[in-house]
Amino acid sequence: MPTPLRIVTFNLENFDDTGTTAPTLADRIAIMRPQMLRLRADVLCLQEVNSQEVAGVRTFSALDALLAGTPYAAFNRVHTTLAGPSTVPLVERNLVILSRFQVSAPDEIKHTIVPRPAYRRVTASPADTVAIDITWERPILKAAITLPTGATLHVLNLHLKSKLPTDIPGQHPSQFVWSSASGLAEGSFVSSVKRVGQALETRVVIDQIFTADANAHIVCCGDFNADVDEVPLEAIRGDVENTGNPDLIGRVMVPIERTIPSSSRFSLYHHGRGVMLDHILASRAMLAFWQGTEIHNEILHDESIAFATDRKFPESDHAPVIAEFLLP
Repeated sequence: MPTPLRIVTFNLENFDDTGTTAPTLADRIAIMRPQMLRLRADVLCLQEVNSQEVAGVRTFSALDALLAGTPYAAFNRVHTTLAGPSTVPLVERNLVILSRFQVSAPDEIKHTIVPRPAYRRVTASPADTVAIDITWERPILKAAITLPTGATLHVLNLHLKSKLPTDIPGQHPSQFVWSSASGLAEGSFVSSVKRVGQALETRVVIDQIFTADANAHIVCCGDFNADVDEVPLEAIRGDVENTGNPDLIGRVMVPIERTIPSSSRFSLYHHGRGVMLDHILASRAMLAFWQGTEIHNEILHDESIAFATDRKFPESDHAPVIAEFLLP
């Protein structure tokens, strides 16, 4: 009998234990645990999962509390870590992969393929006398999952740099104020370098997998902070329209949201407009078993409007995206 496989990506939005500060962890769990149950995920890629220090040890106590009493509590788990051979999670914005099935070969990729670009800022004060290294904040989290069919599913979980401008010395006196439009423009440029640099590193990892297995089962999930027709997505997709090379057709990564009507195709609501920032890209070998896509965006609020505080909206400001496959 065919086996259904539901793969989900969900940005939990700074999921943490805030103590007595509203919204409390209990406030968030009351709203978000039903969301998690509705997903019915077999493979769950999470972004923005903060860790907590408990008795001197950094753990995922907040995430564990969210998952308690759900099937996900017993899932296999891998996550991002501090630099070096470590099992200690990052303080903020970890990537986590949860899987009903066996997980192996976890890996984190950050500047192991793409070196830090060197850049001398033009609006910085004091001015840069030498080029500085630009680094992205988060690695790619990669893992291999053994499916019930015996096939290996390669999962990449990523969170690309947001469109918020990167700080430029002397140009950003406070969080929402810039000293000049030029400084803002340069901050946006640096953020774009980070976002596309992460996309490049992701695409190289995908090509390495395809070189080892031309028919590889791959899904690339996460918060891309870009829509499907923007440069980071196009770089990762590798469409023949862009490469001009039909020999690469088997290496195209396919966005699985295109069958969702455009009026409902959004995972975040900003300035009165729905935008699609969260995606699942599937290799053509996976596309053969694809059944459909869901975006649970019914209760999204506009996170950009005045007074839209977390206290009023304790849920995530992102919608989960679900891809369902039917394995032979």
